[in-house]
Formats: sequence, C-alpha cells, structure tokens
Amino acid sequence: MIFTRNVWAQVTLVAERSGEATMKSSRSDNPLGRLLHFGFRQRLPLEHETALFILVNVLDFATTYYMLMHRDTGDVSFFESNPVARYFLNHWGVRGLLWFKMAVVAFVCVIAQIVATRKIATARLLLVAGTIIVSIVVVYSLRLFLHHA
Repeated sequence: MIFTRNVWAQVTLVAERSGEATMKSSRSDNPLGRLLHFGFRQRLPLEHETALFILVNVLDFATTYYMLMHRDTGDVSFFESNPVARYFLNHWGVRGLLWFKMAVVAFVCVIAQIVATRKIATARLLLVAGTIIVSIVVVYSLRLFLHHA
C-alpha cells in the first residue's frame, strides 16, 4: 500500500487482485485541510456578479481615498458625503472608513448568497443593482475630481 498525504486530502493507492490500482480519497486529519475542503468544495452561486460588485466597491474606496488625500487642491475641498461613512472617517480615520465599507460589502455579499439559495434571480438583481449604483458613484467621483483638479 502506497500512502501519500497533502494539505487537501489523503490519497491511498490500493492494489486490487487484478493488478490494477485504484485511488481512494478521504478527508485530511489536518484542520486547515478540512477547512479548505469545506470552504472550496463547490462554487458559490453568482461568483462573477459578486466579484464585480467587490471590484467596483474597491474602486469606490480607492477614488474616495484619493480624493480625501487631495481634498484641499486649489479652491475645492472634497469630503465624504455619506454621513455614516463620514462618522467612521472622522472617528477612526481612513482605516475606519475602510472597515466600514468592507463590512457593508461583506454584508451585501452574504445576503445575496443567502437569497441565492432560494431565488437566484433576486440575488442577481441585488448584486447587479448594487454594482450599477456604486459604478455611478465611482464615475461621478472621478468626474468631480478631474473637473476640479
């Protein structure tokens, strides 16, 4: 019997009586291997929509950060217009703003995945609508910055 172990699973080659070898796999005793196997055993619904939503939100944070770091350019002063995000920015700085935006994105993604288990079309609509809305904010922010820079 030949035994090979890796992070993902244990694979054992078993010689049958006919001389052919077959493979049996079982879950690893390694906790990290079990976690990775459980977490990535199947694809999530709406992976592309979720990835695009996350990407657009990263762009939103990047444009917000860039504008806030260059807020006093000439006669123009940029500020965060979302009062909740402004609260986090004023109390915990840029790191607090980042954590707030990450929490909102994570919340929307989790809700979309939960809804997708019952109504995938509704979850897709949620993610696509969120992506469009945040994309409009990103384009508006870039236009505002370029116009006043």
